[in-house]
Formats: sequence, C-alpha cells, structure tokens
Amino acid sequence: MRSVNRAGKMHLKNLIRPANKPGTLHSETLIMNPHPLPDLTAATAAKPPADVAALGQETPLRYRPAVIILALYWIFFFVVREVELITFIRFMIGMASAALVVLAYLIWWLSNRSLNWRDRLGAVGVGLAGGVLAGLVADKSIGVFGMLFFIPPTVLTTSTLCLVATRRMPAARPRALWVAVVILTWGVFTLLRMDGITGMQRPEYHWRWTPTAEELFLAAHPGTGRSPLSAPASTASDAAPLTLQPGDWPAFRGPDRDGVVRGESIATDWNASPSRKIWRQRVGPGWSSMIIVDGKLFTQEQRGEFETVVCLDAAAGSEVWVHTDPARFWEAVAGAGPRATPTFDGGRIYTQGATGIVNCLDAATGKVLWSRDLVKDSKAALPQWGFSSSPLVTAGLVVVFAGGPDDKGLLAYRADTGEPAWCVATGQHSYSSPVLASINDQPQILFLSNDGVIALDPASGNVDWRAGEPVPNAPISIQPHLLAGGLLLAPSPVEMGLALFSVPATSGSRAAEKRWGSRGLQPSFNDLVVHSGFAYGFDEAIFGCIQLDSGKRRWKKGRFGHGQVLLLEDQGLLLVTAESGEVVLLSADPEKLEEVGRFQAVDGKTWNHPAIAHGRLYVRNAEEMGCWDLKMP
Repeated sequence: MRSVNRAGKMHLKNLIRPANKPGTLHSETLIMNPHPLPDLTAATAAKPPADVAALGQETPLRYRPAVIILALYWIFFFVVREVELITFIRFMIGMASAALVVLAYLIWWLSNRSLNWRDRLGAVGVGLAGGVLAGLVADKSIGVFGMLFFIPPTVLTTSTLCLVATRRMPAARPRALWVAVVILTWGVFTLLRMDGITGMQRPEYHWRWTPTAEELFLAAHPGTGRSPLSAPASTASDAAPLTLQPGDWPAFRGPDRDGVVRGESIATDWNASPSRKIWRQRVGPGWSSMIIVDGKLFTQEQRGEFETVVCLDAAAGSEVWVHTDPARFWEAVAGAGPRATPTFDGGRIYTQGATGIVNCLDAATGKVLWSRDLVKDSKAALPQWGFSSSPLVTAGLVVVFAGGPDDKGLLAYRADTGEPAWCVATGQHSYSSPVLASINDQPQILFLSNDGVIALDPASGNVDWRAGEPVPNAPISIQPHLLAGGLLLAPSPVEMGLALFSVPATSGSRAAEKRWGSRGLQPSFNDLVVHSGFAYGFDEAIFGCIQLDSGKRRWKKGRFGHGQVLLLEDQGLLLVTAESGEVVLLSADPEKLEEVGRFQAVDGKTWNHPAIAHGRLYVRNAEEMGCWDLKMP
C-alpha cells in the first residue's frame, strides 16, 4: 500500500515539475512514469493553431463583425443607388453612411482584445499614412470628399478580405501582405481622375493619363486657353448691329424664361422624317445654355485658364468672335466652366461668369462696353458651385444674383453704363435666375433663394411680397413660375417638392398664401414646364406630371436621368434632353407618358438647357454642341 501511495505522489510531482528542456527527461519520470506526457513545445512553436489570425493576436481574431459591417454598408450602398431620393438627401446619406462604416470598423478594430495594441494602432497608422500619401499625389478631382468618404470603405473592404484570406498563414507574411493591399488600394485611386458625378451622384472615373474633353478641345484649337484670343477679322467695328427677330431665343429658357416655345411647329414623325443634323462640334466645358439672336448663337465656356463668351454663326457653327476673361472656375462635382446663360437686349450681350465677372458686350463685335466684379461689389463668397444666375435685363437695368451679406443679395446695374442702381437682401444661396412677370398689370421681378421667393419693383428694388419659408443652406436651382389667376408655382425645400401660392392682391411686403405643398414632383436642378393645368418635369431622375389645382401626381414614368425639358405649346409636345444626350419627344398628356420619337444628339453627361429657334434645335453639354433641323417637310 505504501509503495502504491509513494508511486502516486512521485507521479504527481512529475506532473507539476517545471518543463524540461526540449528533448530531455528526468530519470525518475522514466522509472515511475513509463508513459510520460508528450512535450508539445516544439510542435506548437513550429505550427501555430489554424484559427490564429495574421496580425499576432494571442487568441483567434473574430472576423464576423467586420464582415457584417462591410456587407451591410455595401448592400445599403447599392440599394441607395437605385432608390429615388432628393439629390441633397442622397448626398447627405452617402456621406453619413461612409462615415458610419469607418467609425464602426474602427470601434471593432481598436476594441478587439485578440490583437495586441501594437498591431491595433499600427494598422490604423498604416491606413492613415496611405490615405495622406494618396491625397498628396492623387488628381485634384478626387478631392477631399473622395479621400474622406468614397475611398475609405473600399480600403477597409480589401484589407479585410486580405485578413480573412491569410488567416492561416504564419504571422509575418499576413502583416506584409496586409500592408501591401492597403497601400495598393489607396494607390489605385492615385491613377484615376474623377470627371464629375452623374445626377445620381455616381463618380465618373477615368484613367488619369487619358485626355479630358477639354484637353481634346484645346488640342484642336492651338493657342486657345493660354493667351487672350484676338477677335477674328469678321468682327470689325463697323459690323451691323444685331436686332431681335421674331422666333429668336434671346434669354435663358426662352423669351419669357419659362421653357415654352410659342409660334413654332416641328415635324413629329421622326421615323419617317429623321431630324437632320446641321452641325455638331466640340466645345469647351461649361453648363451654360445657348441664346439665338439674328442668326447668331451665344454661349459661355471654359477654355484653359480663360472664361469665354463665344459667338457662333447659328447656321454653320463657325466662330464669329470670342471674348475672354482670365478666370477659371472648377469644382469636383460638375467640373470647369461658366454656369449662367447670356442675355440679349438692345444689341448687347450681358453675361455672368462662374467667378462673378459681369460683362456687357456689343453683340455684333464682342467689344467690351463695361464690366463688373460681383465679389468686389457685394463682398459675397464664391458659391460652392459657382455663380449661376443668368442676368435679367428690364427697365434699363441688369439684375444679377450675388448672395452677399446685408442687402447685397440681388444687385441691379444700369444697362448702359454698368453703374450700380439698387441692391436688396436675399438668401445667400441660390442657383436660380431672376424672372420678369406681370402681376395686376404691374411688372415685377421674381427671385427664388433659400429665403423663399421675393417679388420686387424693377425700378426701385422695393420688395412687394414674399412667398415660402426660409431654409438655411438649401441649394435652390430652378425657377419660380407665375400662373394664370394670380398663382405662383415654386420649389419648396420644406415640402421637398413644390408649393402653390396665391399672389397678394396689393403690394406692401405681404406674404403670399400657400394653397398646397406637394411631393408629387420633386425637381432637383431640372426645371419644369406648365401646360393646360398640369406641370411636367423631372422628379429627380424620373419624368412625371402633376395636377396644378391639387398638387397630386398624375403619372411618373420616363427614366431619362437628370435632363431638361421644353414645351412646344402650339403642338402640345414636350421636348426632353436626357442626361445621356438623347432627345426625346413626348405628348403633353396628363393621363399617360406617350413617347413620339427620339434620337441621340450629343454624347456625355447633358445637363444644359436646350434651345429652339426657327425650327432648329440646339443642344450642348460640357463636351459637344450641335444643331438639328426639326422643321416640317
């Protein structure tokens, strides 16, 4: 019995004895324990457990939370791409979701006890360093938003896939591979250029070394964009003054600035009689529309380091004269170039550039008659997307939006001399243009900003009445529409759609009464037209129709992207330029969407407003411009 107890004690002693050096055994172990426990030290050192992750953690790293976070983000990302949302809301959701996924991922990573702090902080440092280095060498079009919001979720995804794929490898290799994957992912974006975004806010990436549309245009026009252009010989000072002709298109969205073509009829059977292309050519970038007066076409575009006003022969597309200003506006969303459209009045062209230069030019020769700097005159900050208001000429005044502090919102200059006439306070955010209306047989200027609509006396600038509620920082982009019966249709950021107001019968800074607010049509930067008691336009990327007496939607069907629309009033037709550059002809039918015909006009993203004059259609975007004959055979 003693011998048995003694043997048991000695066996327990061997179990608790400090481990021998690999390959050695105590003699009593051999005697008292003929079946010793195997020494796992060498095996463990040679081969780590299969579920130990790459970055040196002591216990297995659980990847499931990271995979779930990223999977939810990408599912949400692709769903939101297809869901109808207001442009501003889509933008804010995109920024917020990217920020949230980065924050959630960092919380998971930094709180993961499976990793030592060296690896946790080291990985964050590598990611940040890669982002900083990429930001220093990336094309400027990628921008801060791209570096902070669009790219980090991609970096997190590729780095997580690397961790999962290398989880069974020895620790040193996965570390090196992970660092390489992070750097390469950031590095790929340094090879790209972002040529703006679509109306659905999808970045348009191209390889950085491929020429831009502007570079292709400048290559075809040697010398353009590097030095001021001299006027061609055809712009001699004795050129005949231009005068407004019946059927001309002298201002933004037409003679009445409402997108309505009156007194014109076009061929509608485009299958039997296709529209005939008269000319089509490259242009410098810009989102200006076109005006057509006395056989001449006027538009604005960017040419290298110069903002230009261009006069073309409307029938041939050939250049007549070019005015240049040493200024360049560019931002990542829409790219370079002027945003506003020229205005013709009394033989003169009035323009507003994206940087705030207001010019008065002789329409026949391009000679500068006077020029003003809005930023200097109003102390306004340069808007995020550039000055976009097309000048309004009325009562001998040129009215433009500046958005400056105090009363420097809307400014009026004397049309003949450029001297300041009056100024009035507005909201500081607007990409809309002033409109002239007749209310109770009295002319009034209507203007929409983030403070709502104001109605002004043109001669004095005194405010007669207001409509709508102020919405701070709302990016207003379309026009108010005065309707028959003293009604006003205007965008309403409060409703995130449209609102109908009753115009006050008397003046005196009274407020217009709201009849209804509706989300039946939610225009973004795409204007609308009104016909026979119905409004037709873009509800974000889908075309639709609402009833004006109630704001109720009648239909919403046509998927034309973020395009623009004109109304051919005499024929009850809608001419739509799709975001893709297609021209689509529709019936103005409140019961259904009925397509009459279509053809491809220009290539590339097309946000510019089209123009129609004398049976000819003019379409342009930031790359091309062309003219098509739509006259009846």
